[in-house]
Amino acid sequence: MSHIFETAPTGRAKCRGCNALIAKGELRFGEHIPNPYGDGEATLWFHPICGMYKRPEAFLEALGTNDATLPDRDRLEREAREGIAHRRLPRIDGAERAPSGRAHCRSCREVITKGDWRFPLVYFEEGRFQPSGYVHAKCSKEYFGTVDILERVRHFGRLEEGDVEDIRRVVEA
Repeated sequence: MSHIFETAPTGRAKCRGCNALIAKGELRFGEHIPNPYGDGEATLWFHPICGMYKRPEAFLEALGTNDATLPDRDRLEREAREGIAHRRLPRIDGAERAPSGRAHCRSCREVITKGDWRFPLVYFEEGRFQPSGYVHAKCSKEYFGTVDILERVRHFGRLEEGDVEDIRRVVEA
């Protein structure tokens, strides 16, 4: 069974990317995976933009096999291809200030100082996103291979506009 786009028949499904409910009547992206808990398949539901950011290969496969009308389809396809070109981009799970000085950066291995901007990372394993550490905002170019990450960070980070500009300065420095 291939991946799908469909209108949500109820408002009960949660997006696996952002953990928010997918409203009834809203377009959603479904990724079919082998059921990790039994026989058959399971479907992971995403908002289209969350699926594009977190599961770009499956998202592009669904775009190629479905004729769903997606708003801003060209941008979604371009961003998904960017996620494939830079294999670590789908790991971004927002941004936050380090609450302590105990975590180490997965790029430079140095301690992330309390109050510094960092990007939480997640890996997709066994049908779920698992937390897997942090990267300094200043190390994003080396780790992700690009500095064009702010829309992803903004989407998953629940940030204020001043925070985004602060992160932009750190990333581009």
